[in-house]
Amino acid sequence: MSVLEAILLGAIQGITEFLPVSSSGHLVLFQKILGISEPALFFDTMVHVGTLTAVFVVLWKDILDILRKPVQPLTGYLILATLPAVLVALAGKDLIESAFASGSFLGFAFLITAALLIGSELLSRRAATAALKGKDDINWVDALVIGVLQGVAIIPGVSRSGATLSGALSRRLNRDFAARFSFLLSIPAILGALVLQVKDLMDPAEVEGVVANADASGSAGIGALPIIAGTLVAAVVGFFSVRLMLKIVRERSLLGFAVYTGVLGLLVLVDRFGTHLFF
Repeated sequence: MSVLEAILLGAIQGITEFLPVSSSGHLVLFQKILGISEPALFFDTMVHVGTLTAVFVVLWKDILDILRKPVQPLTGYLILATLPAVLVALAGKDLIESAFASGSFLGFAFLITAALLIGSELLSRRAATAALKGKDDINWVDALVIGVLQGVAIIPGVSRSGATLSGALSRRLNRDFAARFSFLLSIPAILGALVLQVKDLMDPAEVEGVVANADASGSAGIGALPIIAGTLVAAVVGFFSVRLMLKIVRERSLLGFAVYTGVLGLLVLVDRFGTHLFF
């Protein structure tokens, strides 16, 4: 992977991590389009670290409130909502890595994202006249529903932010708190992905692949410089993306994102089962 390719993928990650369109799905898609064949899961994790930095910067007040008072209901609900994704990740690590490498389920996954977004908006509008829930009103059922959907979103192409926002809106959380809860939930999700990488990073063969010169012929993996460049770009672009998404969720519908992911999913399926340009 070249530095320019890494910068492009980092920008894509920064834009799509917080928009409900699946950042991991777009990384897999563009790696296919660009013909990048190196193992991509570690690079994907590192650019997620970049966007994690953006979350800390934008939501520092929410995070500081939790750190000052860690024993509070919101902390427990974030932990509860994290558990389903942890179980899915531990049980299906090999399948997840295979999905990243092949993109075999990508088209269907984009369609799942579209369906979740449509369903959540319809349920949210139906409940528009009912009292909406804020930070003090969320309960364990709300957290568990959001967490189960986040577990589904481990599949590349199913948007994590889209799934968690869908769960939150369907449970009648107000749109501002739904977005903040979704983005706060990304912190343990990304940190968990890093933990799963520790085993691979301790493998000498993997380390050699990561630090290999990206410009060397026949490099065993993605070089250190592209990883650094991609991570930094993801952080900067992610900062603006998360601020934009908070505004969109508060003021606008998510149906436009549903149309986008639905059309994209159909195009990927047409290519996979018909034209075979990239899959």
